[in-house]
Amino acid sequence: MALVPYVENPLPALAKLHNSSAHFRFANHDLRLAQDWKKLGVAAVVWDAAVVMCMYLEMGRLEVKGRGVIELGAGTGLVGIVAALMGAKVTITDREPALDFLSANVKANLPPDSLGSVVVSELTWGEGLERYPAGGFDLVLGADIVYLEDTFVPLLQTLEHLCSDATVVLLACKIRYKRDTNFLSMLKERFRVEEVYYEKQRDIHVYKSWKLPPRKDL
Repeated sequence: MALVPYVENPLPALAKLHNSSAHFRFANHDLRLAQDWKKLGVAAVVWDAAVVMCMYLEMGRLEVKGRGVIELGAGTGLVGIVAALMGAKVTITDREPALDFLSANVKANLPPDSLGSVVVSELTWGEGLERYPAGGFDLVLGADIVYLEDTFVPLLQTLEHLCSDATVVLLACKIRYKRDTNFLSMLKERFRVEEVYYEKQRDIHVYKSWKLPPRKDL
């Protein structure tokens, strides 16, 4: 969600984030995602959580084909692109400054017959939610979107608006700080949350969530 330009990091492990592109094979397609760290910061690089989310989708533990999917804080668009290649109808969202970059990645990586199943759209969490159908999605996806404490409340508002009682939320997260676990605690007040996958090498957790029934007054 945040467009935060970071200074060059000399650590070799982060060098891949400064490459102009990242290459993957998912859903039987070779994908080449453009990256632009210097211009758009964290919104324009492929993070491990997005890769693990795609791995999880490919495992087939959750039906994707034919489902209405929305990706939040999409960045490069990898997760939404893979969902579309797997047959979903996908709305891929991020903040306005990232949209041209995001759209270019979508067009470059989807075959013409899949482009009609994808919409790239502006979404700042907690704002203008009336532009999106309340409870109108089967699946909400978010990869590495839990990291700025100021966004936690609007993110929860957005999830509540987008989800019906039947909607599944999938979040792929690296738990870096105590605030990350604080968000999960906040989420558990409104959603049932369970960890469904952990990728040890990348230290990424995948959580599945769905709305709790309304609380009855005692």
